[in-house]
Amino acid sequence: MSEQSYRFRQERKQAEKNKRQMKKMPLVKKVILVCMVLGLFSTGVGAITFASMLKDVPAMDSSKLVDPLSTKFYDMNGNFIYEYGKEKRTKITYDQLPKVLEQAFIATEDSNFYNHNGIDFKRTAKAIFVNVTEEFGSQGGSTITQQVIKNSFLTPEKTIKRKVQEWNLAYELERKYSKEEILMMYLNKIFLGNRSYGVATAAKNYYGIEVEDLNKLTLAQAAMIAGLTQSPNNYDPTKPENEEAATKRRNIVLSSMLREGYITEKQMDEVTKVPVTEGLVPKSSQQSMPYEGFLDAVVKEVKGRLENVDISKDGLKIYTTLDPNAQNYADKMLNTNEIIPYPNKNFQGAFVFLDTKTGGVRAIGSGRNDHKVQFLGNNFAVDMKRQPGSAFKPIFDYAPAIEHLKWSTGHLIEDQKTTYSNGEPISNWDHQYHGLVTIRKALQYSYNIPALLTMREVGIAQSKQFAEQLGINFKNDEVYESYSIGSNTVSPLEIAGAYSAFGNGGVYNQPHFVQKVIFPDGKEVNFTQEPKRVMNDYTAYMVTDMLRTVVDAGTGITANVHGLDVAGKTGTTNFDDKTIAKFGHPNNATNDSWFVGYTPQYTMAVWTGYTQNGTGHYMIGNQTKISQLMFREMMRTLGNDSSSFKQPESVYKVNNELYIKGVDNAEVPPKIIKKVEKTSPGKGRGNGKGKKDKDRGKGKEGRGKGKSDD
Repeated sequence: MSEQSYRFRQERKQAEKNKRQMKKMPLVKKVILVCMVLGLFSTGVGAITFASMLKDVPAMDSSKLVDPLSTKFYDMNGNFIYEYGKEKRTKITYDQLPKVLEQAFIATEDSNFYNHNGIDFKRTAKAIFVNVTEEFGSQGGSTITQQVIKNSFLTPEKTIKRKVQEWNLAYELERKYSKEEILMMYLNKIFLGNRSYGVATAAKNYYGIEVEDLNKLTLAQAAMIAGLTQSPNNYDPTKPENEEAATKRRNIVLSSMLREGYITEKQMDEVTKVPVTEGLVPKSSQQSMPYEGFLDAVVKEVKGRLENVDISKDGLKIYTTLDPNAQNYADKMLNTNEIIPYPNKNFQGAFVFLDTKTGGVRAIGSGRNDHKVQFLGNNFAVDMKRQPGSAFKPIFDYAPAIEHLKWSTGHLIEDQKTTYSNGEPISNWDHQYHGLVTIRKALQYSYNIPALLTMREVGIAQSKQFAEQLGINFKNDEVYESYSIGSNTVSPLEIAGAYSAFGNGGVYNQPHFVQKVIFPDGKEVNFTQEPKRVMNDYTAYMVTDMLRTVVDAGTGITANVHGLDVAGKTGTTNFDDKTIAKFGHPNNATNDSWFVGYTPQYTMAVWTGYTQNGTGHYMIGNQTKISQLMFREMMRTLGNDSSSFKQPESVYKVNNELYIKGVDNAEVPPKIIKKVEKTSPGKGRGNGKGKKDKDRGKGKEGRGKGKSDD
């Protein structure tokens, strides 16, 4: 053991001995000691008594000793993204504090720290003498304990009363906490310039040293940091004009450490020759928040799960599901015309890009240009709800029919003149009737009438339940027949989560932006919820296969990606007659345009349109294809899984149509049924949460004025 380490340990032992003796000291003696000090103030105090000074002393509230800690965000791989909080502070424990840094602060700020009980009487007496003979407040004399009190409980005013209260509270603090705890209260709180609160943040900002590497701090660096306390802005060595003053101040700290026996003369001589600027990292401007829309969604999710959390001061570590590569590409696609040629600056887009198997959101699009989301603002990807049009048909019509009625993809339904139950007419986008069509073809070409008739066969209550299991929420818990063609509203986040269950074999994962949250005390909260089977595997696969047809040869062909197994559905909504007449829109003007699709790897729900419905803006012609282009570009750039959706054992194929084993189908000859039916139907029926669908539905949410136009 070195001589100085031995001396330091002996000082610690003596300090603890003094503390025990102080606790045994009779109260009368303690009061006498305080009164002796007060006696020196008699000229200034006059008739004010000791008791009156302590009459309104603040209570020793432990919560005020807790410093606000910034929250740190990390990406899907655990890499740091951003630190949020008014004060960028990293809290460390005494065990993490380098000895050289502790000694630098003790020697400079309070050399008798481990020997006094909150008040250094010798130092205080000297300060009193100077204050009485000159001006009160001109000389400090505060111990580290007193500085903790001053920063946590008292106002900065320099009065005798405040000083007496400071002494009283310092004594109480020493009784309640250990020296190590008090020291760390001080070192984690102090401002050290360069946007640094606490010594750990200072080490990072000045020298690029992370918490786990604090022991790499050199003597020169520790002395520089300790010297900042007197005047952080004037001694900040990253400012060229401060270099001389910072050097002198650092050398004063080294002299104090030599005086206290922490370093040798040789060490001091060597370190004083080191330029104060050596090892400094370039001073950068305040970091702007990256991925603002994504982090906005992250914070909303955290607040939704954890009560009374304040990310500006609770010191959380939030591990997100963000893929920076995906988000960077998404931002470029939305906010430039390099990838997608947008018609004008007011044209808007929003999307959610997530992992099909886990539900982890990898990137979002949350508005373009002036409507790009602000942190803790309105986020188009998660907050905006629009009518999804025909993109809702798989969720509310065809999947429930396969799940509950055991329909095949070749099930025939008659597309004929039909009305809603209230007598209002419903039509297809081409204003034609197509006779007997398979549900595959009806979905491929986005016919409305077969969708309504399918939902009726299932029953609206069963369709509602199925959609709710897929994460779809219905306004006022009400559903109407027009929801069969998507006249309800959904967010991109909701409908992306619903579609991902089709791509995941019927297993639903709630879409999420957060993997886990770790509190400063080490408590960890896992945000990933348990997967839930919401439909049979045959339902998921048969819907997927029909949606492949949509992309291969139907309304979603623009979204096709060579080399990837893509399934998806378009959705468009039109304007009501009143809006068309008011603004003189053409009859084929489109209000909302969606594309929702997936591969075995990723699911993406894209909405395009304008911020305010019915304000004179509309889409027409190929502008309605932009949602498909956005999907295609994200999948083509980021998708690297060329695997295919696997047909489950519960399904067999005849003439390109899919059937459920064990279920009689009039469309299949008995010989074929007998041949293929060697296993029982797939296990695990469930109900699924779904999304809403309205293709070119007219206006009001709900009661049947819908017409689809894909």
